Amino acid sequence: MDFKFIRAANKDWDYLLELRKLTMVEHLEASGQFLSENDHKFRLNDAYECSHLIVYKNEIIGTLKFREFEEKLEIMQIQIHPNNQGKGLGKQVLEQISEASKPKYLELTVLKESRALNLYQRLGFSIFGEDKFEYFMRSIQ
Repeated sequence: MDFKFIRAANKDWDYLLELRKLTMVEHLEASGQFLSENDHKFRLNDAYECSHLIVYKNEIIGTLKFREFEEKLEIMQIQIHPNNQGKGLGKQVLEQISEASKPKYLELTVLKESRALNLYQRLGFSIFGEDKFEYFMRSIQ
């Protein structure tokens, strides 16, 4: 599978805010976090320059926000649009990123109540820490 990652531009901001709310509100609220519109905007704007559109078969299917360091690639956010969920695309995006980033390892956080936790564990991520709402996970390279 070949996904393209195109750095998000200012024109993509509205789409990314809507995608964030579509994919995150349910999970955030299940964890006890009730964010305002301004909270969502703040989180979207945080390191916006690290945001990328995920393109598959010439269609935008989601977003991947990441930072690259000497030893690791930090996945700050991965969101697949609900129209494209349940097709294994998130798994394939992570596999492609993992392969392309070697020998670096991947780090990410996941809400404790998220269904994605099982996916990350199946992909070989392990928990190395936690806070009230999230697990901190790392891949084994």
